Amino acid sequence: MKKIFTLLCITTFMLTSCSNDDDTDFDTIGQSFEVDNVDFIGPEFAVNIPFPVGVEVFDADVVLVYRLEEVVNGNDVWEPLPTPLIILDSGGELTYRFNFTLNDVDILLDTPDIGLVGTNFTDNQVFRIVIVPSRFAQDSKIDFSDINAVQSALKLDF
Repeated sequence: MKKIFTLLCITTFMLTSCSNDDDTDFDTIGQSFEVDNVDFIGPEFAVNIPFPVGVEVFDADVVLVYRLEEVVNGNDVWEPLPTPLIILDSGGELTYRFNFTLNDVDILLDTPDIGLVGTNFTDNQVFRIVIVPSRFAQDSKIDFSDINAVQSALKLDF
């Protein structure tokens, strides 16, 4: 009887002393926004996009950038950055890439000869920027190259 009472006391103590009072919230709250009419102008061929008011990025968060490549039958086709090398009919080549801070995203168009790149690659570009919480990015098995999978997992509607 004494052993049962001791076991019961230990179990009760363990259950009552273990609590989760920390304020850490690991809910997945992703954020996204779209930027249109982006023009790449020389000599840098880079665009700085500040995060809108209300969009908060933390040190460990991941930022993803997608470029609207085309629209097929009314459906947007998003390509993740950095893009693979794009070989143009003109003989030119280019790549879109990006970097980010806690305040903004820089999107860069890299090409050895801008004269061979048409305005369909430099003018009126549309980008979607997705901020992925660090916990989600670490634990997720989502294919980040697929914007629809990312938005669905983060419960983002666009």
